[in-house]
Amino acid sequence: MAQRALNQDAITCSICLDLLKDPVTVPCGHSYCMDCIQTHWDQQVRFSCPQCRESFTPRPVLVKSTVLADLVEELKRTGLTAPPPDRCYAGPGDVSCDLCSGRKLKAVKSCLHCRVSYCESHLQPHHEVAMLQKHQLVAPSDKLQENLCSQHNKLMEIFCRTDEQVICYLCCMDQHKGHDTVSCAAERAQRQEELQTRRPLLLQSLQDKETEQERLRQQAQDISRSAQTAVQRSGDDFREMALLLEKRRSKVEQQIRATQSTESETESRIQTRTRRNLEDLTRAVSELKDKLQLTLKEFKLPEPEPVNFREDFLRYACDITLDPKTVNNYLSLSEGNRRATHMNQFQSYPDHPHRFSSRSQVLSREGLTGRCYWEVELTWKGGVYIGVTYKDINRKGVVESLFGNNNKSWALQCVKSLYTFRFNGVRSEVPGPVSNRVGVYLDHSAGALSFYSVKDQTMILLHRVQTTFTQPLHAGLWVYNRGDSACFPKLT
Repeated sequence: MAQRALNQDAITCSICLDLLKDPVTVPCGHSYCMDCIQTHWDQQVRFSCPQCRESFTPRPVLVKSTVLADLVEELKRTGLTAPPPDRCYAGPGDVSCDLCSGRKLKAVKSCLHCRVSYCESHLQPHHEVAMLQKHQLVAPSDKLQENLCSQHNKLMEIFCRTDEQVICYLCCMDQHKGHDTVSCAAERAQRQEELQTRRPLLLQSLQDKETEQERLRQQAQDISRSAQTAVQRSGDDFREMALLLEKRRSKVEQQIRATQSTESETESRIQTRTRRNLEDLTRAVSELKDKLQLTLKEFKLPEPEPVNFREDFLRYACDITLDPKTVNNYLSLSEGNRRATHMNQFQSYPDHPHRFSSRSQVLSREGLTGRCYWEVELTWKGGVYIGVTYKDINRKGVVESLFGNNNKSWALQCVKSLYTFRFNGVRSEVPGPVSNRVGVYLDHSAGALSFYSVKDQTMILLHRVQTTFTQPLHAGLWVYNRGDSACFPKLT
């Protein structure tokens, strides 16, 4: 079997991957079909071996190899050769080898440097030639062009940490000049290391989410049972009220009929008294109707809490503006005190006991109670904290004043790649799609505070707090990178 495999490899053309036809041997020692190598060289500027890439100048004169031709005929006669099995050929949806001629084989690897996909046979030079071994091989792909810079048509193998994007080396000399850049391999290695470090936290967070999901499932079942009980009880109460009204109506009707039977008395004084009794009875019924209408008008069912439709949350939209007396001296307010931007220079604001002195933070003017919903629109490269806090939060301490670093505030940290929730100094990562718009829903009396990723009209819950609020709350922002900003857009 080993001899059979060896003979078949020796008489296979690495261009067409079929038995050699009119075999020729090039100066480096590799053999090809005469037509295959001639066609290959006709399409090239330099004449080189497709396998080892050795160059020849001038173009070699090719002579048929009689030894190989005889070997091919011998193996054909003995039946020791066979074409590749059908499963090796490229079919619909497969990535085919770019070097195969005729019926193409499946590619096993794609080379980012050559921008070519190779079958097992045509890939061999990348395993054997020292220079080709440095090329980056990836899983077969028919979208190699996506790895090229659209501006410079060069391989994108550099990661710009400043702008969080993959670029080519020419981009480093142009629009990304002076930025923090590393190789993609280095960035990948660092992120994998960070992922391994964060893995226990992510697993714990996932477990917490599963626990929360189970709690919500159980809560949904409880709500379903409670709803069924409420429907039954309210129905019973309304039927009882209707029965009471019907009894009272029947009693009033009997009383009127009884009064009517006294018409046999003819004295004028008695007739006057009868008419007065009927008028009093009619007035009492009318007053009862008015009281019932007023009671029904004042009777309002509690509105259900919104779930995941943005229009449901917008019913509780509140107008948020920022308080200039609280803004840190490295923040600038604009757009009617709705946007906070981190500035390069120190801003000259008058001293005020409510001003944050150590952190680039700011609070809203409005104290929030009841049901409230607002959104924060982010324009950021570094990160922004979206805070909800009591008004008496520390304004001076470096550690104590930070949103989420005490028991007076709750904060969602938003960066380009992930969310993190903080409360009382405890940090927990929050899985979810990162968006440049975050929705915040507060039900103060219910002790519920929820953060949502908002995209178009889709609301995805990121994190929910269930506690007891003892004071009115204020919305807050910590914009900690220069040039970044955050805004409370108008929702009404």
